[in-house]
Amino acid sequence: MPPKAKITEMEILDTAVRQVRENGADSLNARALAQSLGCSTQPIFSNFSSMEKLRSAVINSAQSLYEKYLSREISENKYPAYKASGMGYIRFAKEEKELFKLLFMRDRSFEPMALALQHDPVIEITQKATGYSYEKAERFHLEMWVVVHGIASMIATNYLDWDMDMASGVLTDMYRGLRMRFDSEV
Repeated sequence: MPPKAKITEMEILDTAVRQVRENGADSLNARALAQSLGCSTQPIFSNFSSMEKLRSAVINSAQSLYEKYLSREISENKYPAYKASGMGYIRFAKEEKELFKLLFMRDRSFEPMALALQHDPVIEITQKATGYSYEKAERFHLEMWVVVHGIASMIATNYLDWDMDMASGVLTDMYRGLRMRFDSEV
């Protein structure tokens, strides 16, 4: 009898990401994943010591995809780099709703707050766009990010069905309004 085909770590991860994409993060469990793979749960736990390790790998994979969205949006030069980062975030929410929710709408109470608020590359882009000090650029970005995240979250949860032109217009309005306020500060 020929040996059974070995199910690789990458096959498991790809299937897990697809499962989350199609059915949401709560659908990720060993039994459903094994069924999708057409195997027992044994290959899953041979490659990942726990479901938490697999979930972490899925999050890392989703994060890599999100970073590709940002890079692509910035490299297309359709928008200034700072706006492109927000548009990439919104586009990711629109096109990858469940992966967006996994990355940006999960319980973060167990994560250090400093990690959740770490935006160093975006703060540097903000500084270049505005000429603000690091501290002022960080505050500007956090206020702007609340708007970007709000739009993206409403799109990801189907509360809004905006196209990218509408999102772009709102970001422009918010950016200009915040700039006027920040520029008038002493």
